[in-house]
Amino acid sequence: MPEDKFSDLTVGLESPLTAIEEITPDDAGDLAYVTRAVNVATSGTLHVTTVDGSTATLFLAAGGAFPIRVRRVWASGTSATGIRGLR
Repeated sequence: MPEDKFSDLTVGLESPLTAIEEITPDDAGDLAYVTRAVNVATSGTLHVTTVDGSTATLFLAAGGAFPIRVRRVWASGTSATGIRGLR
């Protein structure tokens, strides 16, 4: 494993992302971890619940990192695919 010269620093919202996980939209369950951003492989809608409990349907363009702290991605109302949670 390569040396990580920053491993002893606290990770904050202004820090680079440290993990990426595939998200499967689910109407019944929250994610294991709240995201710091979301990325999609194909453009489309993303129906989400944010960390504060707000629910909305957003349009995300493929390829970019959209900085939103999401706790759930709903299957209903989501058309984007290849969804990744960045944290």
